[in-house]
Amino acid sequence: MALNICREIVDCLLSIPNPTERDVALAKIRIASKYGLKHIPSNSDIINVLNPEEKIRLINVLRRKKVRTASGVTVIAAMTKPWPCPKIEPCSYCPGGPRFGVPQSYTGQEPAAMRGIQNEYDPYMQVKQRIGQLEAIGHTIDKIELIIMGGTFLATPHEYQEYFVKGCLEAIIGKRFSSLDEAKKEAEKSQRRNVGITVETRPDWAKEEHVNRMLSMGVTRVELGVQNIYDDIYELVNRGHTVNEVVKATRILKDSGLKVLYHMMPGLPGSNPQRDIEAFKTIFSDQRFKPDMIKIYPCLVLKGTKLYELWRQGVYKPYTTEEAVDL
Repeated sequence: MALNICREIVDCLLSIPNPTERDVALAKIRIASKYGLKHIPSNSDIINVLNPEEKIRLINVLRRKKVRTASGVTVIAAMTKPWPCPKIEPCSYCPGGPRFGVPQSYTGQEPAAMRGIQNEYDPYMQVKQRIGQLEAIGHTIDKIELIIMGGTFLATPHEYQEYFVKGCLEAIIGKRFSSLDEAKKEAEKSQRRNVGITVETRPDWAKEEHVNRMLSMGVTRVELGVQNIYDDIYELVNRGHTVNEVVKATRILKDSGLKVLYHMMPGLPGSNPQRDIEAFKTIFSDQRFKPDMIKIYPCLVLKGTKLYELWRQGVYKPYTTEEAVDL
């Protein structure tokens, strides 16, 4: 019955010279109402009944979340299992960690984190599932940039790092290998190719020996947890390193041919809009910094963190949504 209904929707769309997304929605509603369905068929249900010729005609209008592959490269994230912070004590704002059952610096509510939990943090299953999800909504997955999330990847055991990268590559290729080197070589020429690997790390975990490991695993880009560039703020939040480590890490990463992305966190204790603006100006004008790209994460107050207790005591006040937007 369900297949017949999807076929009827397809036939309806094929009768329209240039169907639009509105035409798709109207056809689904009309035919679902005709048969008294409680649930309207999804676009992925309809895509599943298309033959090759029909797919050529209709895939563009049925494809969901077109931006996911608009560049020709599909970004797929995989989450490592919960490992403790490499410091004795996490930063005051940092959620998650083994005692919460989620990776350090994550809440467990992020889409990638939820996929990780669902798949028991198995790298192969996470990537395989995500590829399947995107293909089901009409995306062609042939070039994949892999992002390994879950905190300071370089602080996990070396064996785990290789296991995780290997598992991700095996899911991309669709085949198991006996070693990471074999998987890397095959990923360069397989039908689905890996075109980049990104990992997250801290400035004090981006030294020469760490970068050498990244390069040996095929890493091409590093997301560096910079957060801000003021030593007094680093001390206030128990960051565990100074701006000097940021400068050194940036130089080592760039000299090694890696792309560098800074995570920046406005609104930390000890900061204010003026200091945050100056920090952004500095990282783009000072030759010691100049990342290739940035991600901006305004500081949030999350339960289970020391910052949450400071907020409850009235010691810390986060930016309002309006203040963060203005910044």
